[in-house]
Amino acid sequence: MKPIRVGIVGSKFAANFHCESFRQIGKLPIEIAGVYSPTTEHREAFAKKHGIPSCDSYENLIDRVDVIDVCCPGYKHEACAVQAAKAGKHVIVEKPFTGAFGPANPPADWRGNQAPKEPMLREALASSRRMIDAAAASGVKLMYAENWVFAPSVQKEVEILKATKGQIVWAMAEESHSGSHSPAYGVWSLSGGGSLMGKGCHPLTAVLYLKRVEGATRLGRPIRPAAVSCRVHELTRNPAYASAGFLRTDYRDVEDYCQVHVIFDDGFVADIFSSEVVMGGVHNWVEVYANNHRMRCNINPNDSCTLYNPREEQLKDVYIAEKLGTKQGWSFPSPDENWQTGYPQELEHFMQCVACDREPESGGPLGADTVSVLYASYLSAERKGAEVAVPLI
Repeated sequence: MKPIRVGIVGSKFAANFHCESFRQIGKLPIEIAGVYSPTTEHREAFAKKHGIPSCDSYENLIDRVDVIDVCCPGYKHEACAVQAAKAGKHVIVEKPFTGAFGPANPPADWRGNQAPKEPMLREALASSRRMIDAAAASGVKLMYAENWVFAPSVQKEVEILKATKGQIVWAMAEESHSGSHSPAYGVWSLSGGGSLMGKGCHPLTAVLYLKRVEGATRLGRPIRPAAVSCRVHELTRNPAYASAGFLRTDYRDVEDYCQVHVIFDDGFVADIFSSEVVMGGVHNWVEVYANNHRMRCNINPNDSCTLYNPREEQLKDVYIAEKLGTKQGWSFPSPDENWQTGYPQELEHFMQCVACDREPESGGPLGADTVSVLYASYLSAERKGAEVAVPLI
């Protein structure tokens, strides 16, 4: 079998863990055939670090691969995905799937948090549709890289749901920490939103996926979101906030806290939380309250390892867990953080779909539903939490 040739778009955080995860795939021959980033310095450094070719244009990268892996900022996702699909290449799209990022050349005083959200919802929905249509027209796979779908703890709940034919009555889920790594995060025109978009998409997609699995198992059809109510806040920009230096605060026009209440088309519900005001590392979890079982999926932290370290400097060269803040005292070291969060499983699944012509567990339809809920939630927040119907493709 010829190797599946993969090209990576982007050269920062997501591109790095994707590259590492591709190299953990042992069942299929994979060749990372190149990287493209518009910033020459970043592209060349990434290529040297990973021992792969550097491409001086996106077109050059497309020409030499079978699959394009889009790991650039969210505002570029649609353009990159559509161009690759039209060229007959399969496409992996990192989160966020797509979104609404405001005018193409926003004036200096444009602020996403103050812009009307109804046009954003329409544009986000249209963007999802353009990506799905481009892939369908070319007969290529469109794969949404939501790693929570493939996290081992979430997949265990999938197994339990299928075996018990459980009905999810209520679910809760959260992703929170002390602020994103990305310099683009905090600027709506680059990120498409704040905590809801950048963090809330993870637990939201996991719950949407589990309801799809439940529906397919019990009813022979996916259960999909019908309505949302949402509140967002800019807590660290509250004039009363007293910064102690531990939380990121340099957000220009996005929220740093959100809560979303989702009502599904079967009448049952979920609550999603995300924020930038949680210290002590990343907090990623899903809790399922079903009619015949209860499951808590602790993605991060979990207690597979529990460590007490009396002196910070002892572990200065040892990785413990993402955004932990301190290595002194009690902590929960992750023995394999990429595996625990589903990255290698996700990419191996996508490569199997390409090799065997299968539809991905996390594809265009799931990505589009996530985007629809996110921007319906922003519209609800603009209306001070009023319920908003979720328009679906």
